[in-house]
Amino acid sequence: MKKIAFFDIDGTLCDSSGQVLPSSKESIQAFRDKGNLTYICTGRSKPEILDSILEVGFDGIIGAGGGYIVINDEVVKHQTMDERIVREVLSYFKEHDIGYYLETNDGLYGSDNCVRKIREEIKTIAEKTNQDYDGLAEKVSWFEAVLEEHKNDEVDYTNVNKISFINNTVSFSDVADKFGDECYMYHSTVELFGPESGEIAVKGVDKKLAIEYVLNKLGMTKEQTIAFGDGDNDIVMFEAVDYSIAMDNATDNLKKIASEITDSADDDGIAKSLKRNGWV
Repeated sequence: MKKIAFFDIDGTLCDSSGQVLPSSKESIQAFRDKGNLTYICTGRSKPEILDSILEVGFDGIIGAGGGYIVINDEVVKHQTMDERIVREVLSYFKEHDIGYYLETNDGLYGSDNCVRKIREEIKTIAEKTNQDYDGLAEKVSWFEAVLEEHKNDEVDYTNVNKISFINNTVSFSDVADKFGDECYMYHSTVELFGPESGEIAVKGVDKKLAIEYVLNKLGMTKEQTIAFGDGDNDIVMFEAVDYSIAMDNATDNLKKIASEITDSADDDGIAKSLKRNGWV
């Protein structure tokens, strides 16, 4: 039976340094060579899906946590946040010294305090875990470069996919209480951004709904689906597929519902699972 595989990026397709392992690239290409389909399924928006990732070879993209869908190079869906909500969120963040970046299909737009807040969180993590600060900071250097690229661009506040925030001044629950009725809240999606950080997205948009949309467009069924992930925001992705593979570095919540746990993103987890299941 022809399969369709959905791959989260951070902590799954990309290792802890933000790179795609050669073994992952080779195994995914072998999977496609057998007539199967491959899709990125990520919280990242378009500017964060780097060429080094796309070069692996994919038949489509689910981005922005489900708000942006590409099938065979055609954008078939793009949902954005209400401008009123965007401006209310930014006003709240400014009041509480919360760093953020707006995710659009045209670019990533960081607040004036965005990089400072990221560095504060990395310093805290380095001190708590006795890790090298410079080594941890290097892991997000690619991301800071994307922010710098769009530093002077004009922002279209009507075209925001979602808002990611870096927060160490209030609790995540405070932010969720403020905006959770109108928006979908993702908690602590990037480990280096700290435990009180997260994302604010369009309500009614998630990876599960996006996968179901893609399957309907392609005329495929749930029985044909597999997915790889590592975070709590992949729980709904796992609910949408027939066979789910959690990386060894995945959260406990995700591992509990996974069909299989493979090796970590740093230890050829994707390649080992695809081979173990006879898919390559």
